Amino acid sequence: MRSPKLLRRLAALFALVALPAMAQPAPSCPAGTLYLTIDTGWGREAEQIAEILKRRNVRATLFLANEPTYNGERSLSPAWAAFWRARVAEGHVFASHTDRHWYFRGDAGPGRTRYVARGREGQTVLDQPAMCHELAQPIERLRAIAPDAVVLPLWRAPGGITTPGALRMAEACGLHHQGWTAQGFLGDELPSETYPNQALATRALNTVRDGEVLVMHWGIRSRRDPYASVLDQVIAGLQSRGFCFATLPPEGRR
Repeated sequence: MRSPKLLRRLAALFALVALPAMAQPAPSCPAGTLYLTIDTGWGREAEQIAEILKRRNVRATLFLANEPTYNGERSLSPAWAAFWRARVAEGHVFASHTDRHWYFRGDAGPGRTRYVARGREGQTVLDQPAMCHELAQPIERLRAIAPDAVVLPLWRAPGGITTPGALRMAEACGLHHQGWTAQGFLGDELPSETYPNQALATRALNTVRDGEVLVMHWGIRSRRDPYASVLDQVIAGLQSRGFCFATLPPEGRR
């Protein structure tokens, strides 16, 4: 059972600001609407990606975790405060990607789920209060540096990997899970030796359809040829085909 105090804390953290602040222009979109989502990642190309989005007038839904980044800081540390405040000012919206960016690896009984680091940082079992805390922490960190950020009642599991228990527990925290759609995986975390940028760009331009939830990152450490170098081409190509971009609605997309 969640305590009234925990309920009030979560409601305050994930409450939307006034809906007019989320309003976006509604240009003609003959091909439909796309929903670009960006997970935190390594951050190496973050400024380049942000500049492309601003120039193309694309607002995205940003899923936040407190991950290590290329400059030795974590993605929600004070060193990144100006970056996130700029994204708030541009009209992007936010949601939780867990705090530690560990992975859900099976349930450990009713109301308990295993949470495991990719490296050697450790593992734990989350109960209901711990799950709510893990999902709330990145939003608390964001609120500390950008109080006016629009936060949606959504979350995304690292790698998109969930368990039945993790989904139920997150729902009990008031958060719906948001993955990505069949053709929405842009492939920026794949090895560039096997999946070169131009091949990924061509695939996106040929396969993306109305209503897709697209996913990418603010840079991937292991990718030698950063996907950011073709992002402008992909966005411009989709816009030229008649697609518009929008942030996710509070209830998410399936």
